[in-house]
Amino acid sequence: MTTLILMVGLPGAGKTTRARQLAEEHGALRLTPDEWMLPLFGEAEPDGKVRDVLEGRMLWLALDAVRLGTDVVVDYGCWSRDERSAIRWLAEAEGVCFRMVYLPVDDETQRARIAHRWATAARETYPLTEADLLHGREHFEEPDAAEREGRAASAPPSGWAGWPEWAADRWPSFVRPADA
Repeated sequence: MTTLILMVGLPGAGKTTRARQLAEEHGALRLTPDEWMLPLFGEAEPDGKVRDVLEGRMLWLALDAVRLGTDVVVDYGCWSRDERSAIRWLAEAEGVCFRMVYLPVDDETQRARIAHRWATAARETYPLTEADLLHGREHFEEPDAAEREGRAASAPPSGWAGWPEWAADRWPSFVRPADA
């Protein structure tokens, strides 16, 4: 069965390294926004709007690819339960298998990996400040047991008709492949 694999974790958790391994193992398309942002825009963008647009189109591409029978690894990080629930629901609505890979990371390991990445591949990554790391830790919603065990997606937040509508608001360029 075709699978959409979602990488979840903070910067420095090893998501992209593991995503590369999974893509190779499964012959999957790997979608990593960080690898597109610098070549396309030349720098990190502080308000996140361009990245949200990029992620929306990547999500559209991911769903189109799984509909065509290609496994996909989505390497976003997905800090919120709502993001993860939306992507799970959208994948399952396409009739494909959804798999979440959560990579926790402790503070010391995170800082060491980020420092190493900056020292060895500065042209391929963004600088992260102490404030960035603290912001991430404060806003990251760790997947609970139900999420890690692959239970069905929760209902969308109050005020939303469904996950497709929520996803279109979260990722402004997202359009379900069936709607395109």
